[in-house]
Parts: sequence; structure tokens; C-alpha cells
Amino acid sequence: MKSDFLKIAQARGFIHQCTDNDALDALACQPPLTAYIGFDCTAPSLHAGSLVSIMLLRLFQQTGHKPIVLMGGGTTKVGDPSGKDEARKFLSDKDIAANMAGIKDVFAKYLKFASDGQEGAPTDALMVNNADWLDELDYIPFLRDYGKHFSVNRMLGLESVKARLEREQPLSFLEFNYMVLQAYDFVELARRYDCRLQMGGSDQWGNIVSGVDLGRRVENVDLFGLTTPLLTTASGAKMGKTADGAQWLNEDMLSAYDYWQYWRNTEDADVGRFLKLFTELPLDEIARLDALGGVEINDAKKVLADQATALCHGEDAAKAARQTAEKTFEEGGQDEGLPSIEVPRAALENGIAAFELFKQSGLAQSNGEARRLIKGGGGKINDTAIDAETQTITLADLNNDGVIKLSAGKKRHALIRPS
Repeated sequence: MKSDFLKIAQARGFIHQCTDNDALDALACQPPLTAYIGFDCTAPSLHAGSLVSIMLLRLFQQTGHKPIVLMGGGTTKVGDPSGKDEARKFLSDKDIAANMAGIKDVFAKYLKFASDGQEGAPTDALMVNNADWLDELDYIPFLRDYGKHFSVNRMLGLESVKARLEREQPLSFLEFNYMVLQAYDFVELARRYDCRLQMGGSDQWGNIVSGVDLGRRVENVDLFGLTTPLLTTASGAKMGKTADGAQWLNEDMLSAYDYWQYWRNTEDADVGRFLKLFTELPLDEIARLDALGGVEINDAKKVLADQATALCHGEDAAKAARQTAEKTFEEGGQDEGLPSIEVPRAALENGIAAFELFKQSGLAQSNGEARRLIKGGGGKINDTAIDAETQTITLADLNNDGVIKLSAGKKRHALIRPS
């Protein structure tokens, strides 16, 4: 690789497949090249599983190119069947708009956008919404002009479709159209912004190649596709999700402290790989950290947590999260900085069942999960094991700091403050 972008992307582990390495490399040697990644609006926040794509867009911009963030206001109405055993939950226009509003803010932390009312630099990022053109399509003319370029035989052979059919899971005609719409997105972005490259996860390969092919057929333009590896942890877990739920990027859905802890708890075998993908540390420093053995590997995990949290939540939040963790786990001391919720004093006077309070605090996603946690011995109040999930927690349980500390296992905590 000769271009800075592909050379660095390859060295840091971002590249899985590319439609034409040499031609794309030559094009990337003449910046600015324009590329996009699409993000459907299926939840009010992206989670850590989206970070590979976000960090790739960041690297693309830092090496002199122009990134486009494509919000899937239109394609979310259809639902991407890739990697899914069943159709995604149907979302209303109102739901999609609310989710999009929650997702947008995170990109400003990773990419440089032009200031409002200013022309900006050639490499400033753009954010566009595919509903702007998909919602305006006329069905019959679209089928006539673009449907003829798609072979159903070929679409049935793509992994995302084939795997679903082999498992005898239904695939609706609505979902079957997703590939056509994503391919059309690529062509539309090429027309509007001279966008030549689409990037995404490896599960998007079929969709991306379809867009490359459609661009050649209808616009006679050379488009390119590049995918990142499907990322799982060393133990096989899906990136960005844990037994405790998704690791959201928005702080109103996951505190900076819990986000820091997510990275601090990285498996030993993943430290080097994650440092390359999710931080901007030099590769020689990453090699040094990855070579640490025994308990010293924990120092590398803290660096990973510091760097990843600083990018997402800011350096001050990362520093505060680390200090809180060290006080809690290493010094055995204060609880300041832990996630906290306010509970009406009157409710605590009457008493609240332990399992209900665990759910209210966010340490459990449901009452059933809270009951199982406590029955298994993983629930504590003020660092003392809870006897039963129905144990009543009252104002009498306030500690010397005037709060109640709840713990789920050794690493997740929350403070209950009477209001």
C-alpha cells in the first residue's frame, strides 16, 4: 500500500476485504477522496460495536480525505436482514427521527464537521440522510430503471440471504429490497458528492458490491468497497455487547464510568488488537503494552480504557472514571463518582424490595434478572451480600455518606441517594 490511509488502516487491522486494492490505493494517493459509511437508526444510541466504523472514518479524515456519515432515515424503515435471524422491529417515522437525533451527536466527538454557516475545508465531514432521496422515489419508475440490474439468483446466493433461508427463517419482500436501496444510496452519493468508496462491516460485503456494480452499470463510474473484520472478543462474544447489555456511546444511556469499566475489563488476548483499533497510540507503544504479562497487563487495559473513554466522553471524564475505579477497587475507599440515582425519601421510608431497587438503579435490566443476580450471590448492599431478593431496603441502610451502595458482582456499582 502506498497511500497513507490504506497503509495505516492495514497496519492497525481495519481491512478485511476490498473490491480493488491497487486501484483504490492509487486513488487514495490523490486526496481528498470521499467515502461513506451508513448507520441505520434502530436505537437512540450507537454502541461500541459501531466504533470500528467510526474510527475508520476518523482515520480516513486524518489522512486527508472527506468522510460522509449516512444516516439511514430511509433504509431503517425497511430493515437490514444481514446477520439477523428475524425481521427487525418495525419503527415509526417518529421513532426513527428520535433515534437519529440521539445518534447524531456522537459523531462530532470523532469527526470534524464544518461550522454552521461556513463553507469549511475540503476534508470536513458531511452528515446526510438517505430519506432525502429514498422517500421521493416513485415505485414503478424505480423498478424499471434500477430493478433490472439486480439478479434474484445472485441475491439468493449472498450469505446474508442464504443463511436466513437455510435456517428456515422468513425473509420478507420488504427486507429483500434492502440491498437494492443500499446500492442506490451509493449511486446517489456518487452523483451528489463524487463519493467513490463505501466502507462497512464484513456482513455488508454483498450490499457494498451491489452498489459498486450498480454504479458501473448506470453511471459508468468506478466505485470501490472496503470492509472491516467482523469483530468479536477472544471468547467469541459480539463486540459492544455484554451480559449486562449494550455498551452505548451516549452518556445518557451509559455513564462514562461504566464505559471506562467496559474497556478495563477487556480480555487479555484482545488488548493489543483493541489498542490498534480503538486508540491512536503509536504502534510501537501498542506493541510494548501488548507484551506486558501477568498482572502488568492490567496497566495496558487501563491505558486502553483511558484512551477509548477520552475519545468518546472527553479527557476529564476518562480521568474521573479511572480515579473512581482506583478508589473503589484498589484503595477500597470512597464511592464518589459512581453512577447514582435519586429515590424519593418517602419510598425508602416505606422500604423497597432489593430486586426492584437493582432494576431502578440500572444494575439489572429486569426484575427477573435482578432476582437471579441476588439469588446467585452477586448482589450486595454497602459491600455486604443480600440475603434474599425480597429483602427490604430502607433509610436505615444509608451509610455514613448518606447513600446506599448497591453492587452487582465485583465491578458494577451504583449509589442510591434519597431525594
